[in-house]
Amino acid sequence: MTRPLDRLAATIATRKAADPDSSWTAKLLANGPEKCAEKFGEEAVEAIIEATKGDRERLTSEAADVIYHLMVMLASRDLTLADVEAELERREGRSGLEEKASRGTK
Repeated sequence: MTRPLDRLAATIATRKAADPDSSWTAKLLANGPEKCAEKFGEEAVEAIIEATKGDRERLTSEAADVIYHLMVMLASRDLTLADVEAELERREGRSGLEEKASRGTK
């Protein structure tokens, strides 16, 4: 049995070739990576708002939206969850502070 995120990734991949009038995912992807990123940002802000309110059910719902839109944004740039998982594995065992310092970010 596959994980829900794997099934979602497969659905998003098939929607890349779908008619934008038949699928929200296809419509997002047809609008390009910038629009996908914008929508991801909107959903992230909504999740932040729900996190500050403390409503677990609403936060869970918004978090699901964030994950979906993240995956669409990744697909718009031909990236997958496997790519992200590989990066997480690369970072595994390093402290967050060490990892951030290696990127030269604050």
